[in-house]
Amino acid sequence: MTFQSVSKIALGVAAGVALSAFALAPAFAKTDLLVYTAIEADELTKFKKAIEDAVPDVDIKWVRDSTGIVTSKLLAEKDNPRADLVYGLAATSLVMLANQGYFEGYAPKGLDKLDKRYYDAKNNPPLWVGQRVYAAAICVNTVEAKKKNLPIPASWADLTKPIYKDQVIMPNPNSSGTGFLDVSSWLQMWGENDGWAYMDKLHLNIARYTHSGSAPCRTAAAGEVPLGVSFAYRGVKSKQEGAPLEVVFPSEGLGWELESFAIVKNTKKRDLARKVADWSVSRQAMDLYAPGYEAVAMPGVPNPTKELQDIPAKFAKNDFAWAADNRIRILNEWQKRYDAKSEPKKP
Repeated sequence: MTFQSVSKIALGVAAGVALSAFALAPAFAKTDLLVYTAIEADELTKFKKAIEDAVPDVDIKWVRDSTGIVTSKLLAEKDNPRADLVYGLAATSLVMLANQGYFEGYAPKGLDKLDKRYYDAKNNPPLWVGQRVYAAAICVNTVEAKKKNLPIPASWADLTKPIYKDQVIMPNPNSSGTGFLDVSSWLQMWGENDGWAYMDKLHLNIARYTHSGSAPCRTAAAGEVPLGVSFAYRGVKSKQEGAPLEVVFPSEGLGWELESFAIVKNTKKRDLARKVADWSVSRQAMDLYAPGYEAVAMPGVPNPTKELQDIPAKFAKNDFAWAADNRIRILNEWQKRYDAKSEPKKP
């Protein structure tokens, strides 16, 4: 066999290997997108799948924690941001970060179909866009309450009655967005003097403050405590799973927040982040957001959770700008007054 023949065979084999490798290669080359989020952990899988189905060239890499912890992480990284996208974080946190120049504006395709109350209408294009609303609630374990002869509370004021001493847990607002929406709403509903006076009385009945917004409902559902101040999604879900819970929506009004997303300024994956943003305001996304939450940003999307269909009428005043501007001051004051009852933070 001549040298030329051997060379031709070698080239043919190499070409065949190359073609085989090409045939086996994925149809889309995926790129990692680092996404900071406070979405409930049990929802991450469904969102990752839906996003990656809609945007085949993205591989979502979640960094997940409670709202306050994610917000603190973002602030700590302000001079050298790591995240490409912030997703499912409280609007008050995003407003505060936007005021510090953390995000770049983008109007996702379909923005015009959203309720203007639920995205940044002060900037064009908006610096943040809302997804869905979650509201405060009290989770009461009816079995444990009966054992201890505790009445089912109907109001926030009821929680300050001596009969509930050491029977209530709630989230620490420094760690939890749910905790912050509680504190912020009480201060907005009643004014600062009466709001802090209320929390002084409530503190006497608090067994401990958790670092997770959903933990008080989960703990009540497990029967470890009779009452947990949390948010409705976790209470409704636990009840549907068979926990002996009654989900109470206090008569004075409900604090509420808006899970939202924003694109981090100077991300090197801007185009990919924008594709995810486009999907995130789609009807498909809204249908995925809706179960267990009080409202979504797109009007007309039906709420599949019967217990929550009328809850938006009970929403208290919520000024996102005020909450963002006063966030640090409020959290520092809360910590000074009440942090001694907070559970230890995980290392």
